[in-house]
Amino acid sequence: MFRFTRPQNAHVVFKLRAGHVRQSGRNVFIDDDARGGAAAGIGNRDADDERLAIRHPSFKPAGVVARTLQPAASDRDRIVHSTAFRRLVYKTQVFLNHEGDLFRTRLTHSLEVAQLGRSIARALGLNEDLVEAIALAHDLGHTPFGHAGQDALNACMAEHGGFEHNLQSLRVVDELEERYPAFNGLNLSFETREGILKHCSRRNAEWIEAAEPNGVASRFLNGSQPSLEAQLCNLADSIAYNAHDIDDGVRSGLLSLEQLQEVPLFARHQQQTLAAFPHLMRDDEALHGRRLLYETIRRMLSEQVFDVIGATQAALVQHAPQSADEARRCPPLLQFSLEMENASKTLKTFLLRNLYRHPQVMQTTNWARQVVRELFEAYVSRPEEMPRAFAQRHNLPRAVADYLSGMTDRFAAREHARLIG
Repeated sequence: MFRFTRPQNAHVVFKLRAGHVRQSGRNVFIDDDARGGAAAGIGNRDADDERLAIRHPSFKPAGVVARTLQPAASDRDRIVHSTAFRRLVYKTQVFLNHEGDLFRTRLTHSLEVAQLGRSIARALGLNEDLVEAIALAHDLGHTPFGHAGQDALNACMAEHGGFEHNLQSLRVVDELEERYPAFNGLNLSFETREGILKHCSRRNAEWIEAAEPNGVASRFLNGSQPSLEAQLCNLADSIAYNAHDIDDGVRSGLLSLEQLQEVPLFARHQQQTLAAFPHLMRDDEALHGRRLLYETIRRMLSEQVFDVIGATQAALVQHAPQSADEARRCPPLLQFSLEMENASKTLKTFLLRNLYRHPQVMQTTNWARQVVRELFEAYVSRPEEMPRAFAQRHNLPRAVADYLSGMTDRFAAREHARLIG
């Protein structure tokens, strides 16, 4: 067996890998038969090959070299090299791409989620590659123009099954990516696909379950939880966009440091920053203001990360799951403390009221909805304006949704100018 040590007075870190996990004093021991297992329920590439061979009889495993990568690492690599991943660089987070070169995009947001997720995963002994794969893929199905584009496309698809960007992300990695001669999509492992499907309506979950029994949507029907890595990505997503939307909001001029004093989490860390670096109190230099903002956000991020680690370790000790399957049957184990959960909700409420619903943002949002709606109508009435692969599909509304959701902001704007004027 091998041993994982932990700092004095730290909580126990559980490594939920295949094999027996047991606790002894300040250490967690994992029997040797677990060493070759994949973390937190991950399958192996051999099993993945078998599944693919059933779906695609012409497929042959790539050999010993290909199987030296763990499935989650292979998944991550396929995601990074996908076309959908590259498109994220020109997809809106909060501010449209043309509004400034330094605002977050879906790509930079995904990278920040992956960084936060890996740091927490390392502390908790979870599978870092799986966390990174889920984080990098979780927004692959997002429309141009952020949530405004998604809402508009969902309204257009109301009579055709609706549109959910999480479900679309799964659709991208399962079907829409066209890179490999033996199969559509990226052929990702179950655990990565499960983590990508963060939200799902019951109607869509039932539809997926009918096509894939006991598959990635079953938890939405039976009340179980996804893997710990998937739970972690959900939290890392929230931590990332809360903190970095503050940065973009101040950079844009729509938020001020004075306004942010309404948020106790921010105000506390700003006071600590000023106490540690009193020279930042001088307001005659813009540089000091930027450094004050960045250091305050850095401290906010650190507190939230360590809070998740501590609260999760306490939950693992309380529920003591002995396997990944047991962890799925527990309540959510990746969590904030109650105090931090409340602080995070207060921050979200502030951002909703002062940034996401700011008149300038709403003006852009209304324009984005109009662009998506009018493009949808144009392609449905004139499918020949789309590439042939989309125009000739039997389900035209879904084909239009697939095509539209894959657009970048600037391509959608150009198409709108070309077709609508």
